[in-house]
Amino acid sequence: MSQDSSEISYVWLNGKMLRYGEAKVSVLTHTLHYGTGAFEGIRAYQTTDGRTAIFRATEHYKRLYDSCKALALELDPSIDWIAASKEIIQKNGFKECYLRPLAYVGDQLRGLKMPAGTKAEVALIAWPWGKYMGDEGASKGIRVGVSSYRRPDVSTGLPWAKLTGGYLNSALARRQASLNGLDEAILLDMQGYVAEGSGENIFMVKNGVLYTPPQGAILPGITRDSVMQLARAMKIQVVEQAITRNQLYLADELFFTGTAVEVCPIREVDGHSIGTGRPGEITKMITDQFFKAVRGENAAFSQWLTYV
Repeated sequence: MSQDSSEISYVWLNGKMLRYGEAKVSVLTHTLHYGTGAFEGIRAYQTTDGRTAIFRATEHYKRLYDSCKALALELDPSIDWIAASKEIIQKNGFKECYLRPLAYVGDQLRGLKMPAGTKAEVALIAWPWGKYMGDEGASKGIRVGVSSYRRPDVSTGLPWAKLTGGYLNSALARRQASLNGLDEAILLDMQGYVAEGSGENIFMVKNGVLYTPPQGAILPGITRDSVMQLARAMKIQVVEQAITRNQLYLADELFFTGTAVEVCPIREVDGHSIGTGRPGEITKMITDQFFKAVRGENAAFSQWLTYV
């Protein structure tokens, strides 16, 4: 999905607010060559009262620091990411947007070796981003396929860290799905169980119970956690357990979650119609409660919002 960069006026780079066209990095940037960076995806929503609120900003920025720590990349703890987020939203004049914080290794290194104490350079970009799967996909559900690419084993990388290099696997799976005429991919783990989408966590509804793969090969998403909390508040039973491809085909409902995709129903997997072939009741209930929370309509989850 391409984005129009003309909508971006300002970028925050290493503590300075710059015009988009003035924000430059070297072609020798280590992260560009070797994927040695960490990032986040965060959304800001216009709330019912007309203000703008960043969704679960604290949790996202904590994960950014955790990802850098896992990579042994030093991210300056004095950076006020919340203030920078508010500033870039205001500077660009956005009411709603997607925020992309990035911690990366600059051009001071050559080769693979990354010495202890390597300091991160930082950027923060914001842009308007509508429905990741389009309005029709978000409302009617999307068609997906189980990819031939697997989510790497937990021993081969850092699956709980949101690292730039870790997303090559996802890009390959997403491209394969597109070439097959599908909207998205589902990746299995190395044991053959369902892991997640190319950039989303997955949930399954069966007999009124909400299932999701356990933490392991998946990235434990912040939207995933939000949905689990919302479901439990609605007295829906939530179970984390291994899920097989066979179970996907027999599910009553399936949906993806993630910052970009929000809550998106899945209507077909590998040609198998899921449930009635339309978004199910639990999916619709969770979607409704999710958007009430992000728009400030659910006081029980008001702590998730940081107002600009």
